[in-house]
Amino acid sequence: MGFFDKLKQGLKKTKDALFGKVHDLFISMRKVDEDLLEELEEILITSDVGVETTEKIIAKLRRRIQENRITESEDAYNALKDVISEMIDDGEPLDLSTKPAVVLVIGVNGVGKTTSIAKIAYYLKGQGKKVMLAAADTFRAAAIDQLGIWADRIGVDMIKHDEGSDPASVVYDAAAAAKARGADVLIIDPAGRLHTKKNLLERRASPQLSRRTSSATRRTSPVLCLRSLPARRRAV
Repeated sequence: MGFFDKLKQGLKKTKDALFGKVHDLFISMRKVDEDLLEELEEILITSDVGVETTEKIIAKLRRRIQENRITESEDAYNALKDVISEMIDDGEPLDLSTKPAVVLVIGVNGVGKTTSIAKIAYYLKGQGKKVMLAAADTFRAAAIDQLGIWADRIGVDMIKHDEGSDPASVVYDAAAAAKARGADVLIIDPAGRLHTKKNLLERRASPQLSRRTSSATRRTSPVLCLRSLPARRRAV
């Protein structure tokens, strides 16, 4: 099993939790109509997709349903995946050309950031890169310990401070250590943050990274997963 296959398997619970409501909606609705679109809109908004983005998704999906005369919920679900995929676009591969390249992983609490960081670090190390981790979630001692366990298992260095320390100071020291030790990639594990809190995301250690890694590549890469819709359940 390849790395990305293992990564997908490891994140399955997270994916199911995030998109279970959307999935259940499409397998339970018998008709593709405005009621389905209204319920989908409510699910997306209450799942913090954002009002503006949700409106764009619904408008594009409605147009596609009308143009292709879609009447089956499974076809509508596939159309939804196409719409979202097109909005995200294929993007660009992660640019790790600078040294060190800094990867700041952001997500909601409990969605698997730390485990994913460990898997990515393991993969990059296997590619011959020198990887360092930064334990910037200083609000929970367990978070620091968890990342430390992964760092030991993988065999990479980790920069940490005591619980309750300033997360930005951890990032600052980690960036300095990454440059001093010749690390190729620094992966930062911060505390959970809702992606809709734009002002807080922009404040997330950015000044500290700017001071220490002025030449590092900066890119935001959105990732969204939708699971496949199984055969539609038929009413008795």
